[in-house]
Amino acid sequence: MTRHAPTHDLQNERRTLILLAIGFGLVGLDRWMIAPLFPHMMKDLGLSYQQLGSLIGILSIAWGVFSILMGRLSDRIGRRKIMIAAMVMFSLLSSFSGFAAGFASLLLIRALMGLAEGAFTPTSVAAVGEASHPSRRGRNQGLQLSMFALMGLGLAPIIATQLLRVVPSWHWVFAVSAVPGLIVAVLIATLLRDAPQGALSNTLGTHASQRPRWSALFRSRNVVLAMLATLCAMAGIFVIGAMVPNYLVDYLHLDTSQMGFVVSAIGFGGFLGEFGLASVSDIVGRRLTSVVAFVGAALSLYVFARIGANPLMLFVVLFVVSFFALGMLGVLTGPIATEAAPVGLVASAIGITSGTGEIFGGGIAPAIAGYVAQHDGIQFTLQFALGGLICGAFVSMFLIETAPRALARRSASVALRAE
Repeated sequence: MTRHAPTHDLQNERRTLILLAIGFGLVGLDRWMIAPLFPHMMKDLGLSYQQLGSLIGILSIAWGVFSILMGRLSDRIGRRKIMIAAMVMFSLLSSFSGFAAGFASLLLIRALMGLAEGAFTPTSVAAVGEASHPSRRGRNQGLQLSMFALMGLGLAPIIATQLLRVVPSWHWVFAVSAVPGLIVAVLIATLLRDAPQGALSNTLGTHASQRPRWSALFRSRNVVLAMLATLCAMAGIFVIGAMVPNYLVDYLHLDTSQMGFVVSAIGFGGFLGEFGLASVSDIVGRRLTSVVAFVGAALSLYVFARIGANPLMLFVVLFVVSFFALGMLGVLTGPIATEAAPVGLVASAIGITSGTGEIFGGGIAPAIAGYVAQHDGIQFTLQFALGGLICGAFVSMFLIETAPRALARRSASVALRAE
């Protein structure tokens, strides 16, 4: 009797991709809405730059820890339950931010948001991978991840600042932010189902019994370097995302609408960068792409810090900064971490790379930048971010090349010289 391979469910793939891409975009929207609203929150709640850095940082630290932990739990109990609970939780918590009476309550809300969003991230990325046909897995996961930049860093400043024109205050902007997430949570509960256990590992030709110990990750040179480089990239782009809105309003004296326009460049540049740099790295190699991207981000940030109150020029240069810096995150936590991972530990390599970057680059770095802004001036936070990007370029120089096409080209060149 001939045994046929199961037919791939294209409809389920599309449903899963659309819903979880929107869901991950809402993660970014709820996470970064606070930055363009913070100039107004400072006045009403008596907050400081240092407290802004702490609010951005506490979410990243909680996100990083739960990104590492919750991926394993979702393998045991399924993706769907965690995604629904996490989506409801971070949507409601984003809304509660509008009712916060001071820094302490905001800090608690942001920490709990980090737990929920950290749980949603690895679980949803794994779910998209399991629902995707192997030939489209990378493209689908890349599209899902890029929605964070588009909606969180691109559209959030525009949405938040424009909503301020039609609602009484910033409190109401947070209050209405829960609605889209709750709708998506209902759709996930209604339309999505869990893939069979081990679906992703089976398509990759691995089995749980073959997996080495988790500690094997630290014996992989590129995993360790990817962790360090991701930390540097996040220290650059997350400090920029947290501090540039206030830099534009308080130092360059742009109005709120101009600030929202300029800051949106971070999201639009990152959205294109996460597609573009990964594709380029397939051709020219991971190591060269990493070094050039970090150098490009550093040079463009240096230029950005020397532009005056010119919204159009600020937008263009910040777009370039984000294209390189956020695009680099996709390469580091995607193909570099994947190709460096021991067999059976691909998801763990991605989780520890992104989680470490979140904790230190996305969590501690903005808190330090907030201290710098409070005591030395908001303009000096750009120098702090620049230092992170320069360190990333240095770390990337020590990566071992793993891109299949680049390795094949190198082998062919060696063979020709040998002849």
